[in-house]
Amino acid sequence: MNDYHVHISAKHNPMDLRLGEVWRYRGLIRLFTRRNFTVTYKQTVLGPAWLFISPLLTSIVYLIIFGRIADLSTDGTPQLLFYLTGTGVWTYFSSCVTVNSGTFVNNAHLIGKVYFPRLTIPVSSVLSAALKLAIQMILVLVLLAVYMIAGNVSPNFAAWPLVLLEVLQLGLLGMGVGIVISSLTTKYRDLSILVSFGVQLWMYASPIVYPLSTVSVGWLRTLLIINPVTAPMEIIRYALLGKGSIEALPVILSWVWTAAAALGGIVLFNRTERTFLDTV
Repeated sequence: MNDYHVHISAKHNPMDLRLGEVWRYRGLIRLFTRRNFTVTYKQTVLGPAWLFISPLLTSIVYLIIFGRIADLSTDGTPQLLFYLTGTGVWTYFSSCVTVNSGTFVNNAHLIGKVYFPRLTIPVSSVLSAALKLAIQMILVLVLLAVYMIAGNVSPNFAAWPLVLLEVLQLGLLGMGVGIVISSLTTKYRDLSILVSFGVQLWMYASPIVYPLSTVSVGWLRTLLIINPVTAPMEIIRYALLGKGSIEALPVILSWVWTAAAALGGIVLFNRTERTFLDTV
C-alpha cells in the first residue's frame, strides 16, 4: 500500500489554480453533472422531452417575430433551422453564466459542511449544459438533414471539428463570467438581480437572431466584433449551415476575452472561497 498525505489549508497562492486537484475529483464532477441534469426534469410530466420542446417553441416565436414581422435576413438559411441553431447555442452559453453565477449562494449548505475542490461545481454545471446542448443538437441535425435533401442548405463538413472547439470556448467563457459574478454576489447581492437582465441584453448584442453580415458598418458592428460570443456563433453557423464568416479579428478578441474571463474568474473564485461563508 502506498501512503499519501493530503494537506488542506486556507492559505495558498492566488495564482495556484489547483487544476490537478480538480482532475483528481473527476468522479465528483460526474456525480454533480448527473445530479444537475436529473434534478432539472425530476417530477415533470414530459421529462427530458423539454430539451426538444423548449428550443423548438422559442425558435418558432423568433421565426414569427424576427423572421416574419421584422423580416430580418438569415443569410439565405432556412429560418427555422437558423433560429433553432442559435437558440441551442445561446441557451448553452447563458446556462453556463446564470447557473454558475449562483455557485456560492446556492451551494453554501454543501460547501460549509465538507471539503472538496469548489471548482468542481462550476465545471459540472458546464458539463451538464453541454450534455443538454448535445441532446438539442439531435433536433438540429434532423432538421438539417431534411433541408439538405431539399437542397436548401450546404454544410461545411470539413469545419465540423471546429464546433466542438467553439462549444468548449463558450463553456469556458460562460463559466468564467459566471464565477466572477458568483464571487462578487457573496458581498453584493444586487448583481444576482441583474444577471438575467444582463444576459438577455447580451443576447440581443450578439448575432443570435440575426447574422453578422446584416450589420456592415458603424459602432454596432464594432460592438459585435468585440463581443466574445460573435466569433463562436459565426463559426458554428459556418460549419453547420454553410453560412457565416470566420474573420481573424473577432476570433482573436474572442479567445482573449475567454482566456481573461476563465483565468481571472478562477483566481477570484479561489480567493473568495476562503471567506465567503462569513458573508453569505
